[in-house]
Amino acid sequence: MATVVELIEWLGEDRSLALGGLLIGGLFGFLAQRSRFCLRAAVVEVARGELGPKLAVWLLAFSSAIILTQGLILAGLFDTANVRQLASQGSLSGAAIGGLLFGVGMVLARGCSSRLLVLAANGNLRALLSGLIFAVTAQAAMSGALSPWREALAALWVIDGGSARDLLALSGLGRTGGLVFGLAWLAGAIVFARRSRIARWGWLGGIGAGLTVGLAWWFTHRMAGLSFEPTPVQSLSFTGPSADVLMRVLSPPGQPLNFDLGMVPGVFLGSFIAALLARELKLEGFQGGHAMRRYIIGAVLMGFGGMLAGGCAVGAGVSGAAVFALTAWVTLSAMWLAASLTDWLVDRQSAASARTATAPSAP
Repeated sequence: MATVVELIEWLGEDRSLALGGLLIGGLFGFLAQRSRFCLRAAVVEVARGELGPKLAVWLLAFSSAIILTQGLILAGLFDTANVRQLASQGSLSGAAIGGLLFGVGMVLARGCSSRLLVLAANGNLRALLSGLIFAVTAQAAMSGALSPWREALAALWVIDGGSARDLLALSGLGRTGGLVFGLAWLAGAIVFARRSRIARWGWLGGIGAGLTVGLAWWFTHRMAGLSFEPTPVQSLSFTGPSADVLMRVLSPPGQPLNFDLGMVPGVFLGSFIAALLARELKLEGFQGGHAMRRYIIGAVLMGFGGMLAGGCAVGAGVSGAAVFALTAWVTLSAMWLAASLTDWLVDRQSAASARTATAPSAP
């Protein structure tokens, strides 16, 4: 506790927030790169009936985030009263439609927004271009040309904040029930991980990536309680923060720092260091115009869908789910559904057509 106070006295509030974001983001980026943490990969495994290592890693991260977050709440170290996903008015239509769009987009772009950032740091130029398009689209949806469409879709079904958005309050499970729920999912994750015989970094990276979500909730909550200026209580997310970082790069210098401005570069840096140590840095580009069109469409759908839903695969699917925000769980469910259908309609059908075309004809 005293460490955060000392950090503020040394650096000031803005720099302390940015440094915390940099360190937590760097840890997430390193662990996500080493474990290959990716929601799209997990969904594709489930959709194809494989239930392999990618699902195991995602479940380890997902359950670890829930356990630490709910544990912090029960210990009195974190309070959700000022968490945007719970306290403010939300949109179920935005969560559902945005989640569906994001799910389609992450299959087309072969990775969600956080995965694109991790891959871009490793030299993947496809991910770099897609990530930039994602950030531009997210900014356009937040306050630009696409914002009227986002506002109209979000207004279709609006719910109040507070207990109306809290799944634990609605279900009557309470915080203890939320912790038990996380432990049950962790048990399932361990079963899948042992069955898939995932490597050491799969265990460490999956669990560690999930723990950074709870760590971010605690850190920003602590900072909000100590800061004189209003400070958002937030965790890891990549839709709004990516748009924010993009606009700061394009704006005159001297803008105040915040958690997001440290977190996004931190993820990039952490992933770069992990790839450098593992000798996995490699420049990769597009293979033809068709692939480029696919990635661009996917990035646009993710940028708009993520902003409409109020979170990405990590922001809603892990951070929001860890505080049991109703809209976050709707978004996560929609992502799984849309990604599964898109994989079946686009990738598996294309693969089947290619096999048919190359099969030898009957005599």
